[in-house]
Amino acid sequence: MSFDHIRQLMEEDMAAVDSMIRHHLHSEVALVRQVSEYIIHSGGKRLRPLLTLLSARAFGYSGTHHHTLAAVVEFIHTATLLHDDVVDKSEMRRGRKTANELFGNAASVLVGDFVYSRSFQMMVSVQHMQVMEVLADATNVIAEGEVLQLLNCHDPEVDEARYLQVIRYKTAKLFEAASCLGAILAQAPAEKQAGMAAFGTHLGTAFQIIDDVLDYSGDLTQTGKNLGDDLAEGKATLPLIYVMREGTPEEAHQVRRAITEGGGEMLAEVADLIRGSGALDYARACAQRESDAACALLPDLVPPSPYREALQQMAWLAVHRSH
Repeated sequence: MSFDHIRQLMEEDMAAVDSMIRHHLHSEVALVRQVSEYIIHSGGKRLRPLLTLLSARAFGYSGTHHHTLAAVVEFIHTATLLHDDVVDKSEMRRGRKTANELFGNAASVLVGDFVYSRSFQMMVSVQHMQVMEVLADATNVIAEGEVLQLLNCHDPEVDEARYLQVIRYKTAKLFEAASCLGAILAQAPAEKQAGMAAFGTHLGTAFQIIDDVLDYSGDLTQTGKNLGDDLAEGKATLPLIYVMREGTPEEAHQVRRAITEGGGEMLAEVADLIRGSGALDYARACAQRESDAACALLPDLVPPSPYREALQQMAWLAVHRSH
């Protein structure tokens, strides 16, 4: 089952989510509409809203609030992208110019705030206190993760534990929220809600590790981003951490210098060190363990169904993808 097959399975639900997104992006302020529509329709995989929809269906939910919450999850993700690209000074995302590159930093930050606040208006409409608690907590933790990542930039002392803390806050937390919302809507027992949250954490961690692998091994035409951006920003991601830990003193010194100085111009040299050291295989193995842990949880959480199969396949695809 590919991403396309999963989308076909959820076609009606995703159409309802897309309609809700278009409706709630409306603003009387033209620039708000222009920027938010540009980023929301720029070709993302919509993994997080898919998780909410699949979780709800896997637990037998038959209402419509999962459409609202899937749109909320996508809006929170979109707001973080708008803010991230300003902080990171990114020029490309999903094969297109970033919003800040086209519209400027001020517009991107302010429209990001609009999208964030719109998501909270929408989640309130569901009138479910636990849902609001989960999403409010996720939004706060994501912001903490952004600050942690900022503090880690240009710091070659970042180790694997600090790296994992950032991605569990910054990326995996929204996967966690997206995965457990369906269980909450279906009024599943608390232990199953917690199990789906853990599923999302493992899946989101695997997804981000592979994103970091693709920064040194991907094809720009497939990844849709500027390869080496993380190195230019001085981010010590897992492949770099591995070389500093397992490489020769000379190799470790080169990587440390690239992180300290923001060595975008050293990409080819550092990429050669990463490929030669086995760092990419190590990182992929770490991602695979997270994916396996996610899949291992599902049989005890939900009965067999096409939705459970799709959730398992999403965990597999998080690792075995080229973009």
